[in-house]
Amino acid sequence: MKITAIRLTRLVLPLDPPFTAAWDPDPRTTFAATLVEVQTDDGVTGYGSGDTMDGFEAYEHLFLGTDPLQILNQVRRLETVNFHGGRYWPLEAALWDIIGQVAGLPVSVLFGGAKDRLPAYASCGELKSPGARVESALAAKELGFRAMKIRIARDRLAEGIAAVRATREALGDDFEIMVDLNQMWRMSGDIEPALPLAAVQRVAAELNELRVLWLEEPLPQVDVVGARRVRAQTGIQVSGGEMVRSLPELMALIEADAFDIYQPDVALAVGMYRARQVAESANLRHRLFTPHTWSNGLGLLANLHVAAGVDAGPFIEFPFDPPGWTPERRDFFMTPLMIDSRGDLVVPAAAGLGAHIDHEAVARYTVQS
Repeated sequence: MKITAIRLTRLVLPLDPPFTAAWDPDPRTTFAATLVEVQTDDGVTGYGSGDTMDGFEAYEHLFLGTDPLQILNQVRRLETVNFHGGRYWPLEAALWDIIGQVAGLPVSVLFGGAKDRLPAYASCGELKSPGARVESALAAKELGFRAMKIRIARDRLAEGIAAVRATREALGDDFEIMVDLNQMWRMSGDIEPALPLAAVQRVAAELNELRVLWLEEPLPQVDVVGARRVRAQTGIQVSGGEMVRSLPELMALIEADAFDIYQPDVALAVGMYRARQVAESANLRHRLFTPHTWSNGLGLLANLHVAAGVDAGPFIEFPFDPPGWTPERRDFFMTPLMIDSRGDLVVPAAAGLGAHIDHEAVARYTVQS
């Protein structure tokens, strides 16, 4: 089997009502995605998405004519390209989609087949007042979610902690709450200093009193000593690693025991094959793996298959913050993914990744060059 064509379709969806991501100092009015379609000489087509794939056309020739089933060689090619270009891991997801179809199995089975579903937590993307966040948490619980992650801005700490406190008081102890400080990486142009360690320790101590399950990315990536100190001195679990660019960097974090929970996104960080290695290494050290999943439905599916395959947990991240961010908006070019009544995200039983692409929506939202 050989790859005969790689098609990149760039899509854009107007946002109404607007969605302002807590981690982005430059609010967007549109949502962009790139759909990756890989075709083979045997007539099998795989789909992937999750990153913009900007600049990939310069490297496309490295993959044409190669065997999609030789996945380790494909991962190695992508790693050489990532040094010079962007994060092109959605291509790997499309290749796994092909491999699963050829094998007649869901990709999760190829990754270990540990589970066919995972509990999902509602991952909030916007900064909201305490009252608005409580309202959103109650609505999420009504839908079946058993956990929520609340983002806190480093320049609005009091408001963020108040939102966590109000949510805990309103929903009680049978609803898990996580908190994300988003200090491990930066959006383009954000040059403001990170919160100092002393301030993070105070925040962590207060959140631990509120029984927060984990504090995500409390410090920049280089401050491994600080992350360990926060955990040791406050008792809170610490998570991170969602955008770490290479397997050696992640393995170094694991060796240093930087976190309790490791979260590389397979579409935005190190890909599916390498994320499995991270999961196994973390589990051998009695640490957890649960990937970051903030992209679109195809990126979420790629993360879900790896996570279910390796028995990740305790939750899978599910981007969800209505009315600005809904499954319909997030997955606008495919059949939207949603949790079941138990709060679980079920792995599709179809061979491959199991995505249902809406080709009419793809045509409607394609960017015309």
